[in-house]
Amino acid sequence: MVKKRDELSQDYQWDLTTIFETDQLFEKELSQVLAELDEAKGLAGTLVDSAENLLRITELELALMQRVEKLYVYASMKHDQDTTVSIYQAYQAKVSALYAKFSESFAFYEPEFMSLSQEKFAQFNIDKPKLQAYGHFFQQLFEKKAHVLSNAEEILLAGASEIFGAGAETFEILDNSDIIFPKVKDDQGVATTLTHGNYMTFMESANREVRQSAYQAMYQVYQQYQHTYAKTLQTNVKVHNFTAKTRHYQSAREAALSNNHVPESVYDTLVDTVNEHLPLLHRYIKLRADILGLDEVKMYDVYAPLSQLEYKFTYDEAVLKTQETLAVFGPDYLERVTRSFNEKWIDVHENKGKRSGAYSGGSYDTNPFMLLNWQDTLDNLFTLVHEMGHSMHSSFTRDHQPYVYGDYSIFLAEIASTTNENILTETLLNEVSDVKTRFAILNHFLDGFRGTVYRQTQFAEFEHAIHEADAAGIVLTSEYLNQLYADLNEKYYGLSAKHNPEIQYEWARIPHFYYNYYVFQYATGFAAASALAEKIVNGNEQDKARYLEYLKAGSSDYPLDVIAKAGVDMTSKTYLADAFKLFEKRLIELEKIVEKGEQI
Repeated sequence: MVKKRDELSQDYQWDLTTIFETDQLFEKELSQVLAELDEAKGLAGTLVDSAENLLRITELELALMQRVEKLYVYASMKHDQDTTVSIYQAYQAKVSALYAKFSESFAFYEPEFMSLSQEKFAQFNIDKPKLQAYGHFFQQLFEKKAHVLSNAEEILLAGASEIFGAGAETFEILDNSDIIFPKVKDDQGVATTLTHGNYMTFMESANREVRQSAYQAMYQVYQQYQHTYAKTLQTNVKVHNFTAKTRHYQSAREAALSNNHVPESVYDTLVDTVNEHLPLLHRYIKLRADILGLDEVKMYDVYAPLSQLEYKFTYDEAVLKTQETLAVFGPDYLERVTRSFNEKWIDVHENKGKRSGAYSGGSYDTNPFMLLNWQDTLDNLFTLVHEMGHSMHSSFTRDHQPYVYGDYSIFLAEIASTTNENILTETLLNEVSDVKTRFAILNHFLDGFRGTVYRQTQFAEFEHAIHEADAAGIVLTSEYLNQLYADLNEKYYGLSAKHNPEIQYEWARIPHFYYNYYVFQYATGFAAASALAEKIVNGNEQDKARYLEYLKAGSSDYPLDVIAKAGVDMTSKTYLADAFKLFEKRLIELEKIVEKGEQI
């Protein structure tokens, strides 16, 4: 049975008192920020009256945003650690409203700034040299000029932000708090309640009956609620399309990618290149069938362990392995990793009501916390190393950039995390020579590549298709979504949709479809990380130094320029082609082991 939170050791819980020592201090700060936001509304109409006003109001807006983010982190993480606690449900609702109020209070900022001519702005920089510290920030604003609306229209959109988020919020509550999964028998024959946290443990069982039972039980629930999930997803897609159209973008994708200054061609290149290499995935699926002795692979077999080796890590063992692996980055990086464990940045174990999955989070003024739902698996070791990459990226950025540039774009985020994963793979392969262990590691890498590059690109195709469908007036019913998803899954895996009927409902359980063109960045990030990991493991000190500079850069430059300085050109398909070469190289090694029968 999943434990209640108060039954878990506090040694393995994150310490959110470092943000606010008590709930009362959170509430006091919330009240103060709300009052100051009310006062900020009175600044409307004065932003570009003088250089002094532009500097003062810009710094006020950033300072209040900094405080809002800190409030949000506390409330959201308190909520995530146990989504059934009503007070933190209320806190999360309050900080969501706070974001809306902030947007409303400063809705005047961008329209008024856009009225500023380049000539007058240049004079302002002479009159007030401190403005030059915000040069890249202002440059990005000028580039959005065609997409900023009038002051009145911006106020309306800001005021509607809570409503716009209703689809995603409803999905989250439904999926994490209200949905109850049935009990299924585990490997020992014990009836265990299925959860988001333990589902993958069932799917990685060596017992095919256990896998099939958990798989069918999971999707039976999503089939039951498919119409509700279709409505929440459709609502979210409509918000994206409406907002993009209102802001004069050609599509929701263009709007989403423009935030990171990423051309849509990067997205299309990813999808096209992955589709070109689908035969490699089909080859790997066939190899899985041969190893498992199956005439026909089902979707509940794609996570089945190919290795009989018990290659597991307790959390405490994973802590040591993480420190050992990431020491390659040098003493500064390792010191921060060690602090993350000693200073309780990590919430480790699953508990009743806890948000599923894993993430790294925090704000400029907090520790870069990590949420896990730990299981003693090799996959969870990779998850820890992955989230550590995010947190180290945050730590370096916040220590080397002012608040205005103290975050990094989503496009760059997945590169730091998956570079760590690639280095862990290299480390483990370099450590072992016995065939059985190498087989297990190669299997994990290939599964990870499949799950990150192939699977996330499949998601990206689906996400773009449903946005285009809605824009074309097609109603996103569950029937439409089921058919679209089943067809894509068949194309990617080469497995018959007819013989795998449950997979058509998988779209309903993917939270990333609510993140607005996020998922493709997992795939581009993993591919770029392959190149960077090669430089770090086999390169020189300059390669490591350039990588650390990327971690420190934050948002002080455009994402593609930041990563180019680290040595990867993401406007080209070369980095993707190189990633598939690595996939094929390790697939060939696995095939040779199987051919000799040495994996048994």
